[in-house]
Amino acid sequence: MSLTKRAIAELIGTFWLVLGGCGAAVLSASFPDSIGLLGVALAFGLTVLTMAYAIGPISGAHLNPAVSIGLVVGGRFNSKDLPAYIVAQVVGGILAAALLYFIASNGANFDRGVGFAANGYGDHSPGLYSMLVAFITEVVMTAVFLIIIMGATDRRAASGFAPIAIGLALTLIILISGTVTNTSAVNPARSTGPALMAGGWALSQLWLFWVAPIIGAVIGSALYRWLAEEK
Repeated sequence: MSLTKRAIAELIGTFWLVLGGCGAAVLSASFPDSIGLLGVALAFGLTVLTMAYAIGPISGAHLNPAVSIGLVVGGRFNSKDLPAYIVAQVVGGILAAALLYFIASNGANFDRGVGFAANGYGDHSPGLYSMLVAFITEVVMTAVFLIIIMGATDRRAASGFAPIAIGLALTLIILISGTVTNTSAVNPARSTGPALMAGGWALSQLWLFWVAPIIGAVIGSALYRWLAEEK
């Protein structure tokens, strides 16, 4: 499969992840007695699960710059393809956030000031958690996510079940850390699109939601690679 086709698949998949996950948060979770954090977590998990089956055979369905970097560290992905994947993922996230902004801004109760599903720490954390807590949370969650991805896609794992394990893992991650950072879905591309739409504080805090997931991805993939060595 050509790199161009694989990159386009990644763009489409990340578009769906951001539209589905952030869309659930912005369009549905804001209503009283609506889907809440559980619904948002399931929305993110379902986007990954569905796209992993849809485009997994084409691009591997990384849908996440941190995952792509982690898979390079883990020896599962060619580093020369990394820039194209990251650009495609970020563009997909931005396009989804722009479409979501268009939809949401035409609603009667739209308020851009509430954050537009952007990630944050300190005063912009749902639970008012500090920058240090947010950073550690994102690192740990991404590290565990990469361990699960590496394990579920290992040649020794049961065939065909990886998307289910990965989707459920993301759901659990958001249930754990949603109140800490409005969870980035441990995904810099997911964080970038909404931050651009929200502007201001969201852009000033975006660095954490790139740096922490990448560090976590490197740790998790390197640890799994060491654990899985057959010696």
